[in-house]
Amino acid sequence: MIDPRDPSRVFGFLLTDITRLMRRNFARRAQPLGMTEGQWRLLARLSGNQGISQAALADIMEVQPITLVRLIDRLEAAGLVERRPDPKDRRAFRLYLAPKAQPLLDRIWDFAHQTREDAMAGLSPVERERMIDALIKIKANLVRIDDDESKQPDSSHG
Repeated sequence: MIDPRDPSRVFGFLLTDITRLMRRNFARRAQPLGMTEGQWRLLARLSGNQGISQAALADIMEVQPITLVRLIDRLEAAGLVERRPDPKDRRAFRLYLAPKAQPLLDRIWDFAHQTREDAMAGLSPVERERMIDALIKIKANLVRIDDDESKQPDSSHG
Protein backbone atom coordinates (compact mmCIF):
# COMPACT_ATOMS: atom_id res chain seq x y z
CA MET A 1 0.00 0.00 0.00
CA ILE A 2 1.18 3.52 -0.81
CA ASP A 3 2.02 5.65 2.21
CA PRO A 4 -0.11 8.82 1.81
CA ARG A 5 2.51 10.74 3.81
CA ASP A 6 5.44 9.83 1.56
CA PRO A 7 6.31 13.12 -0.20
CA SER A 8 7.75 11.22 -3.16
CA ARG A 9 4.25 9.79 -3.82
CA VAL A 10 2.07 12.79 -2.89
CA PHE A 11 0.44 14.45 -5.90
CA GLY A 12 1.02 18.04 -4.75
CA PHE A 13 4.70 17.45 -3.99
CA LEU A 14 5.19 15.63 -7.28
CA LEU A 15 3.54 18.42 -9.24
CA THR A 16 5.67 21.05 -7.50
CA ASP A 17 8.85 19.06 -8.13
CA ILE A 18 7.97 18.46 -11.78
CA THR A 19 7.19 22.15 -12.31
CA ARG A 20 10.47 23.23 -10.71
CA LEU A 21 12.50 20.71 -12.73
CA MET A 22 10.78 21.59 -16.01
CA ARG A 23 11.39 25.30 -15.41
CA ARG A 24 15.03 24.62 -14.63
CA ASN A 25 15.40 22.45 -17.74
CA PHE A 26 13.71 25.07 -19.91
CA ALA A 27 15.75 27.91 -18.39
CA ARG A 28 18.96 26.07 -19.22
CA ARG A 29 17.88 25.77 -22.86
CA ALA A 30 16.66 29.38 -23.01
CA GLN A 31 19.77 30.86 -21.41
CA PRO A 32 21.25 31.94 -24.80
CA LEU A 33 18.19 34.18 -25.31
CA GLY A 34 19.42 36.41 -22.47
CA MET A 35 15.93 36.71 -21.00
CA THR A 36 14.59 36.19 -17.51
CA GLU A 37 11.96 33.59 -16.74
CA GLY A 38 9.41 36.35 -16.25
CA GLN A 39 10.16 37.79 -19.68
CA TRP A 40 9.79 34.55 -21.60
CA ARG A 41 6.70 33.62 -19.58
CA LEU A 42 5.18 37.01 -20.42
CA LEU A 43 5.85 36.58 -24.15
CA ALA A 44 4.39 33.07 -24.13
CA ARG A 45 1.27 34.15 -22.22
CA LEU A 46 0.82 37.23 -24.38
CA SER A 47 1.09 35.15 -27.57
CA GLY A 48 -2.25 33.54 -26.74
CA ASN A 49 -3.85 36.70 -25.35
CA GLN A 50 -3.13 39.51 -27.80
CA GLY A 51 -4.95 42.70 -26.79
CA ILE A 52 -5.19 41.77 -23.12
CA SER A 53 -5.06 44.45 -20.45
CA GLN A 54 -2.04 44.72 -18.17
CA ALA A 55 -4.22 43.94 -15.14
CA ALA A 56 -5.67 40.79 -16.71
CA LEU A 57 -2.22 39.57 -17.77
CA ALA A 58 -0.87 40.17 -14.25
CA ASP A 59 -3.75 38.04 -12.94
CA ILE A 60 -3.05 35.21 -15.40
CA MET A 61 0.66 35.27 -14.58
CA GLU A 62 -0.05 35.56 -10.84
CA VAL A 63 2.28 38.52 -10.38
CA GLN A 64 1.73 41.94 -8.89
CA PRO A 65 0.77 44.58 -11.47
CA ILE A 66 3.88 46.64 -10.66
CA THR A 67 6.08 43.59 -11.35
CA LEU A 68 4.36 43.10 -14.69
CA VAL A 69 4.77 46.78 -15.60
CA ARG A 70 8.55 46.46 -15.12
CA LEU A 71 8.65 43.36 -17.33
CA ILE A 72 6.57 45.08 -20.00
CA ASP A 73 8.79 48.19 -19.84
CA ARG A 74 11.89 46.07 -20.56
CA LEU A 75 10.23 44.10 -23.34
CA GLU A 76 8.78 47.24 -24.89
CA ALA A 77 12.22 48.91 -24.81
CA ALA A 78 13.61 45.83 -26.59
CA GLY A 79 10.93 46.18 -29.29
CA LEU A 80 9.19 42.91 -28.36
CA VAL A 81 5.93 44.18 -26.86
CA GLU A 82 3.64 47.05 -27.82
CA ARG A 83 1.30 48.97 -25.55
CA ARG A 84 -1.68 50.34 -27.43
CA PRO A 85 -4.33 52.62 -25.97
CA ASP A 86 -7.50 50.89 -24.85
CA PRO A 87 -10.32 52.31 -27.00
CA LYS A 88 -12.76 51.98 -24.08
CA ASP A 89 -10.54 53.42 -21.32
CA ARG A 90 -8.15 56.32 -21.94
CA ARG A 91 -6.09 55.41 -18.86
CA ALA A 92 -5.52 51.78 -19.84
CA PHE A 93 -3.39 49.98 -22.40
CA ARG A 94 -3.78 46.77 -24.34
CA LEU A 95 -0.76 44.57 -24.93
CA TYR A 96 0.41 43.06 -28.20
CA LEU A 97 3.48 41.22 -29.39
CA ALA A 98 5.61 43.30 -31.73
CA PRO A 99 6.57 41.62 -35.02
CA LYS A 100 10.17 41.39 -33.77
CA ALA A 101 8.98 39.00 -31.03
CA GLN A 102 7.84 36.19 -33.35
CA PRO A 103 11.26 34.65 -34.12
CA LEU A 104 12.10 34.74 -30.42
CA LEU A 105 8.74 33.22 -29.54
CA ASP A 106 9.32 30.46 -32.10
CA ARG A 107 12.56 29.57 -30.29
CA ILE A 108 10.78 29.69 -26.92
CA TRP A 109 8.14 27.23 -28.19
CA ASP A 110 10.89 25.00 -29.62
CA PHE A 111 12.61 24.95 -26.21
CA ALA A 112 9.28 24.18 -24.56
CA HIS A 113 8.69 21.29 -26.97
CA GLN A 114 12.17 19.87 -26.29
CA THR A 115 11.66 20.20 -22.54
CA ARG A 116 8.26 18.49 -22.75
CA GLU A 117 9.70 15.67 -24.89
CA ASP A 118 12.50 15.10 -22.39
CA ALA A 119 10.03 15.10 -19.50
CA MET A 120 7.66 12.64 -21.19
CA ALA A 121 10.31 10.27 -22.53
CA GLY A 122 9.13 6.69 -22.17
CA LEU A 123 5.44 7.58 -22.17
CA SER A 124 3.35 6.37 -25.10
CA PRO A 125 1.19 8.87 -27.02
CA VAL A 126 -1.87 7.36 -25.30
CA GLU A 127 -0.31 7.77 -21.84
CA ARG A 128 0.57 11.38 -22.66
CA GLU A 129 -2.99 12.16 -23.77
CA ARG A 130 -4.48 10.47 -20.70
CA MET A 131 -2.14 12.40 -18.40
CA ILE A 132 -2.99 15.73 -20.06
CA ASP A 133 -6.72 14.93 -19.94
CA ALA A 134 -6.44 14.03 -16.25
CA LEU A 135 -4.56 17.26 -15.48
CA ILE A 136 -7.19 19.29 -17.35
CA LYS A 137 -9.92 17.64 -15.22
CA ILE A 138 -7.97 18.35 -12.02
CA LYS A 139 -7.51 21.98 -13.07
CA ALA A 140 -11.23 22.31 -13.87
CA ASN A 141 -12.10 20.85 -10.45
CA LEU A 142 -9.83 23.33 -8.68
CA VAL A 143 -11.13 26.28 -10.72
CA ARG A 144 -14.71 25.26 -9.91
CA ILE A 145 -13.90 24.99 -6.19
CA ASP A 146 -12.16 28.38 -6.31
CA ASP A 147 -15.15 29.93 -8.06
CA ASP A 148 -17.62 28.35 -5.63
CA GLU A 149 -15.63 29.52 -2.60
CA SER A 150 -15.22 33.04 -3.94
CA LYS A 151 -19.02 33.27 -4.22
CA GLN A 152 -19.50 32.33 -0.56
CA PRO A 153 -20.18 35.21 1.83
CA ASP A 154 -17.13 36.10 3.90
CA SER A 155 -17.76 34.61 7.32
CA SER A 156 -14.48 35.86 8.82
CA HIS A 157 -16.07 39.15 9.84
CA GLY A 158 -18.92 37.60 11.65
